[in-house]
Order: sequence, then structure tokens, then C-alpha cells
Amino acid sequence: MEPEDILVIGAGPAGLAVSACLRREGLRHVVLERESQIGSAWYRHYDRLHLHTTKRYSGLPMMPWPKDAPRYPSREQVVEYLQAYATTHQIAPRLGITVHKVQQRGSRFWVETSAGTMTPRVVIVATGYNGVPVMPSIPGLDSFRGSAIHAGAYKNAAPYRGKRTLVVGCGNSGAEIALDLAEQGVDVAMVVRGPVHVVPRDLFGRPTQHTNVLLSHLPLGLRDAIAVATVGLAVGDLSRWGIVRPAVGPNRMIVETGRVPILDLGTIAMVKRGKIRVLPAVQKVLPDQVCFAGGAVHPFEAIIFATGYTPGIGRVVEDFEAIADARGRPHRFGEETGIAGLYFVGFRNPPTGALREIALEAPRVARSIRAVVRGGSNTDAVAETVDG
Repeated sequence: MEPEDILVIGAGPAGLAVSACLRREGLRHVVLERESQIGSAWYRHYDRLHLHTTKRYSGLPMMPWPKDAPRYPSREQVVEYLQAYATTHQIAPRLGITVHKVQQRGSRFWVETSAGTMTPRVVIVATGYNGVPVMPSIPGLDSFRGSAIHAGAYKNAAPYRGKRTLVVGCGNSGAEIALDLAEQGVDVAMVVRGPVHVVPRDLFGRPTQHTNVLLSHLPLGLRDAIAVATVGLAVGDLSRWGIVRPAVGPNRMIVETGRVPILDLGTIAMVKRGKIRVLPAVQKVLPDQVCFAGGAVHPFEAIIFATGYTPGIGRVVEDFEAIADARGRPHRFGEETGIAGLYFVGFRNPPTGALREIALEAPRVARSIRAVVRGGSNTDAVAETVDG
């Protein structure tokens, strides 16, 4: 069989992890990446970004982080790590190739790319859940005379100095961008539309992620009870600053709605000091002002929309809606989906960490595909093993 019988789409952390695990299982394959380099998203992220998860639980399969790396590696260090990972595991993606369509035809897939058509027997989609930026539809936004961008285009505070700036959204990106702006002296406000949990990145001297991993095997309700009690002691009541704790626990909220807590790196301290104003939902945008729920109107010269992403898989994978959940993600992670031969890796962001989840999913997928090869199931022989 040809290497093209197994196709990995994406050369970010998930795609690289899958490739390394396939190679370990002796499975020849091809990796496609639409950008000109591996881990392209990490080149584009804002300058101050560090991993929100620790190096202990952020290593990809068969390659832990170097001992001299800090607990929370920087964006630049993540880029270096991914490059070293690709070199160590001899991963050579075909770069600059965009996948336009994936359709199943019998025992094979018909994959239309910018470089032609491929017909693999197995497809692993590893493009991540941050595929397509989501820009909200807000009345009057087109009339705004200032700068309005998605958070994915934000790099640093330099263009915003001297400008009244509004960050719409209080997820991890929104909270950290607001913090970055405030630390650089920008007049900044952050929109918090509704109740949201606030969780310190480190709680009582211990990384919150480590605690989440330790508690991950407990029932959901018990995990939430512990989280609410401990975080309540550390954070307290923030309602006087416009941040209200939800009635639903943080873990249940992630499971049911996909909304993650604010992972606090210092944003809340800036809110309490008055350096970051908290405002309610945006109702309408005027040429040089923004109208908010409750009737308040404030002038702004720049808006940054930290309003999240959608995986965008439905645009590429035919019949994806049959195997998708309500949030546009695949219904199964790290295993074969309802479409035979189709796998997804790297589409979850649990409290225990997205990179940790990738490190668990990638080996499972590789073993699953290897079992098909050995068993000679409906995909015939998916790929031949590598000599030696």
C-alpha cells in the first residue's frame, strides 16, 4: 500500500502527535498542512501568551518538555518545542496544501486539496477546535470608525496606546488580552455578558490543572462541589465588580455549554484596581460609541472581539452533521467516528488541559488503525509497515 492510504490533516500539536504515534506503530502516512510551517497558530498568537497548562501535562507523546523549561512555557518556547518534536520524530508534512473537501466513497475517501485529489482509506482530522474565528453580528458594527478586530489578529498593546479599547469576551484570550492592555497603560474595558467562573491558574501554590487531573476521576457533581468551595475561598465574591458566579459548577458548565472559566493570571487584580472596567453585553455599536445592556453608552476607539472560534469542520467533511454535537464538534474523540475510517484528534479543551488530551488521544488512534491493519478489516490493509 502507498503512504497516502493514511492521511493526517493538520500539522499543529494534534497532527504532529498523531504522526509520531503512527510512525511508532509502523504505519506509513502523509501529513498535510495548509500553512507554510508547522504549528502555525502558535506563530500568530499574541506575544505575551504562555501555556495555561504546565509543562508536566503539556508534552506530546514520547517527548516530555525539557527540564529547564519554565512551568508555563511561552509562545516562542512552544514553537521551538513543536519544531524539535517534528525533527525528533522525522515528521515532514506537505506544507502549503489546503484540504477543501473530504467525502467518503466506498472503502476510500475522496479528498480534494489545493494540490489535487487524494484517495486515502483512513483520514485523521487534526485541525483543532480554533479553526474559524467567530465574529458576532452586532447592529451598527459596520458604522464603527475605529479599529475592530478578532482576538486572533491581536499581537500586543502597541497599536492601542492612547485609545479607549473594548475587549468583548472574557474567556482565556479575552481576559489575558485585557490584562495585557491594562499592564501597558491602555484605557481598557472588558465585556462580561453573564455569570462566569473565575479560577486562579495557581491555587494555594499548586497549579489548578494538576488539581483538575487529580480530581478528574470523581463524579462531576463532587468535582464541582470541591471546585466551588476552594475557588470561593481564594477568589471571593466579585459581584460588586460586575462578575457573578454561575449557579452551575465550572465542570458541568464546560460539559454542557463549552464555556470555560476565566483562568486568572492577574486580570481580576486589575479589575479590582479599576484598571479594567467590566461592562455588560453589547447592544449596539455607533460610529464612536458602544451601547450596552442597561442603557449605558461609552466612547471607544478600538474593539477587540474575543468571541471564540468554531472548528469549521462542516465546511470540509461531508455529512459531518451526522457525527457532530450541538457545538459543531465531532461526537467522538480519539477513536473512530460513525463514519468508518474517519478520526478526530485535538478537538477537546477539558479542565485537565487540551495538550494532555491530545497526548491521550493520539496513541489511541494510532493503535486503533494498527489493529485494523493487523486484522485486515473492511479497509483491507490500511497501510504497509515501515521496513525495519
